[in-house]
Amino acid sequence: MEQKQKYKIRAAKPEDADEIYRLVKQLAEYERLSHQIISSPELIQKYGFGKKKYFHTLVVENFEKMIPRFVGFALYFFTFSTFLGRPSLYLEDLFVIPTFRGRGIGTALLIELAKIAKKEECGRMEWAVLDWNEPSIEFYKSLGARFMNEWIINRLSGEALLKLASEF
Repeated sequence: MEQKQKYKIRAAKPEDADEIYRLVKQLAEYERLSHQIISSPELIQKYGFGKKKYFHTLVVENFEKMIPRFVGFALYFFTFSTFLGRPSLYLEDLFVIPTFRGRGIGTALLIELAKIAKKEECGRMEWAVLDWNEPSIEFYKSLGARFMNEWIINRLSGEALLKLASEF
């Protein structure tokens, strides 16, 4: 007897913006960063599905039970490596609802992303992980990810960004 597939990974559609936002809020809670959420379904709609797309999203649709409809997502975009002379796939967020972890969903999302990177002729895939998130760190290491400890992420936002933009 053939077992029915319980999950389907697919490219997000504009009508998925509310569900993506729900997952983003859950990710922020998990990462202890809920206080930083400024996003909204409208902003996801505008920048992910508008005239100019800034990112792409894969969603994991749940067929096991209809609630929750989505149990995970991966949000990514493309950058460019001047050293490689090729595009890079940058994974901004990957999240699986805690009760659905351990079922291979995170691995399946990364496999899909690797396929996209290969199709787009990317020279690499990159992402960041919080230094306290040991389960994710171990998971990424098990896949062969190499940690780039010699690089320090820099960020300008809020007032600092506005100040720099108005300096000249």
